[in-house]
Formats: sequence, C-alpha cells, structure tokens
Amino acid sequence: MDFVIIGGDAAGMSAASRARRQYPDLRITVLEQSHDVSYSACSMPYNIADPQTPMDTLVVRTAAEFIDKHRIDLRTGHKVTAILRDKRQVSGKTADNEPFCTGYDKLLIATGATPTLPDLPGKELLMPLKQLEHGRQIKQAIKDRRAKNAAIMGMGYIAMEMCEALTALGIHVCMVKPSSRFLPWLPKDMAQIVQEEVSKNGVDLHLGTTVTSIEKKQNRVRLHCDNTTLDADLALGATGVRPCSELAQKTGLALSVSDSISVDSYLRTSDPDIFAAGDCGDAFHVVTGKKTWIPLALRANRAGWAVADNLFSEKTSLQGVAGTAVFKVFDLAVARSGLTLSEAKKAGFDPVENRITSWSRVKWQPGAAKIYVNMVGDKKTGKLLGTQMVGTDGVAHRINAVAVALHAGMSVADFIQTDLAYAPPFSPTWDPLLTAAIQLEKKL
Repeated sequence: MDFVIIGGDAAGMSAASRARRQYPDLRITVLEQSHDVSYSACSMPYNIADPQTPMDTLVVRTAAEFIDKHRIDLRTGHKVTAILRDKRQVSGKTADNEPFCTGYDKLLIATGATPTLPDLPGKELLMPLKQLEHGRQIKQAIKDRRAKNAAIMGMGYIAMEMCEALTALGIHVCMVKPSSRFLPWLPKDMAQIVQEEVSKNGVDLHLGTTVTSIEKKQNRVRLHCDNTTLDADLALGATGVRPCSELAQKTGLALSVSDSISVDSYLRTSDPDIFAAGDCGDAFHVVTGKKTWIPLALRANRAGWAVADNLFSEKTSLQGVAGTAVFKVFDLAVARSGLTLSEAKKAGFDPVENRITSWSRVKWQPGAAKIYVNMVGDKKTGKLLGTQMVGTDGVAHRINAVAVALHAGMSVADFIQTDLAYAPPFSPTWDPLLTAAIQLEKKL
C-alpha cells in the first residue's frame, strides 16, 4: 500500500516515522516543498538570540536519516499543487521546475500554517518567522546589517519572544499594533503587568498604530504609520498565521474554522482515504465540544501519530485540545488553558471570572514571587472553563494542572479537592490554583 504525506515537519514526519514502526512493508512517500524537515520551530527565537549557535542545530532529524535509517521515500524540494482524488494521485513541481505525479492509497495533508502578513505597499520587506529558512534569513540579516534597531509588526506570542531575543543582542526594538489592547485575551490588569515588563526592558510599544506602507531607505527599512514614522535595520512580520488549506479546498474537501481542514476525531477529512494533521487541520475543543483551530506543536505531533494508527482501522481517537500555551518574555511567563471570559460568553456559557494574587512558593523561600491567576467558571453548571496566569516563577508547569482538569471535565468544586503537591520551596500550603478556585467558587 502507498501512504503519501504532503509536508515534512511535525505532523508529517511523526506520521511517517510511526507508520514505519507499525508497518515495516508499507511504502511511505513524503513530499516536502522546502529542504528542511523535522526541526524545532518553537526554538528559533532562542537560537536567534545566540549568535554562536547555527540555526541548523534545531534540526531534530535530517532528511538523510529518514531515508537511510527508516526507509522513507522523503523528497525535498517537491511542491504539491494538486490532489487528483478521482485518480488517487498528487501532482506538482520540483524545485527545478520539473513536473511529478505520485499515486496513493492513503494520503495525509500536513501542510501546516503560513504567516499572514498585512496587505500593504512594501510588505515584501517584512521578515516572517515560521520556517527554518526564515530563522536563517533573520539571523543573517542581523549580522550583515549590523542591526542596532528592529521593528516588529504584531504583539503576539512570537512577537514577544522575538522582542526579548533581539533585545538580548543589544538591538533596540519597537513594536507596532493597530489595536489599543495589549494581549487582549488577558484581563486588563494582568496584561498591564506584561506590558510594563516589556517596556522596562527598553522596548517601545506603539499600540493603536497602523502601518500604512513600508519602504527601503538605503540599507534600512522605514515604516510609515498613521501617526508616526519608524526607521529600523530590519522589520519582522509577526501578525499571525493561517492554515495552508488551499490544496484541500481545490480538491473539494470540507473546510472548517478559519478555513482549516475539517477532520473527525480520527483525523479523517470528508474523504475517508485522506487525513489531515497539524496546523492545517481543525480540532475539537475539550471545553466547548465544538470545532476550533489552535495551531500548536504538541497537537501536530500527536495528530501525526494518530494518523499512522488509523491508516487501516479506527484505533486512536483524539479527545481534542484545551488551547494550553505558555510563552516567556524577559522575566515573565504568561500562560493560558481553556476559555477566557469573552470566549466563554461566545460559546454560550454563563461565565464568571475571579483574579487572585498569591505567591509562587512560601513567601520567605528564596525565589518566591507574586503570581497572578485569573480563573473562569460556568455559573449554571459550576464547570471549570479556563485559566490565565502571569508571573516570574512557577507559571509554566502549574498551567498543566488546569489542562488536565479541563480534559477531565472537572467542576471548580472538584478542582478545589485535588491533592496538589506542597513543599515550601515549590508552593504555599494552598497552591495559588487552589486559592483561585476557592475564590471563584464563592462567586459561582
């Protein structure tokens, strides 16, 4: 049987590797349009902050390893342009512009997501950060231009990580965003804490500022805005991503939230012989039970595994996602899992939120720091709906307790009874999450 995979990063190579382990005689072909496969994209901002470490150290496994050790027919520089469902074939062109056509019995679309750069004059001067080649280009540009100033369009996860990385290199950073709200998914007082952390590290924030055009001025870049002009040695575009679902749409497969590819819990598309996994596909949200599109690395790898499991029968059903995420910006960690208050309202809940300030450890312990927790519950059912956290200590791993509770469908009252670990170097007797749940339960 021929198993063909379009896309050679997280979901695609996870599926290929697991399929090879389970089915030694399966013919596996991976078609990847770039020349990079299986790399840690999430590590790119941290690699950029380290001039001495090559970007290629982020490659987890090379194409040659997949070919030689795992007998996977991995073809880089192969861009698929069409899926011919009636013929069970995919076609496209190589990097040398040579046409190719490959037949399949089972097909996986793992095309990921692509940056959504704003449609304005000079947008080609913006440097995105999504693929390994983008990381190489940014790192080289910093070196070649001896960059002292950088502008970042956007203030999301990647933008936050990049403003820290560039600042660590001694580069002055300004960030631009048309909305006046900083991190709008956080309550305003918690967002203000993060905003102050960014500002105190020398980053200039231009909230409520729209870039109207970009032009090259000698060896620099000039951003023309509605209320100012910004000059920089390089400009980064970090305004979000969208699913690469064009192939699926062209061939008539059903699409879903944000034009992601619609899949069931077994990762099957509307064609039972075609799967989709990774950032191009949708997922069920464990809190709402509805379809959502949240592109995150763990889901991509897990979905790739599940596709391999389900090639011949329904073996692995994925429960869904809670949207659990964390990012670091300077000394702060910012995390979330589940729904915010506004998201819960849109989903039809009767939500209540409560914010508390606690300590990450027993107050007199070295390293103890304030931790801010906002917890959301449903007034009708008492169900825990989500949590957002900010702090310099103990945030990243605590949010995982919330994720487990959301997957288990726990109520706030149930969560209060959980037996969380306590020792003075790690937590107060009443963990901040338990304190937040107790206070929220009073409102519910």
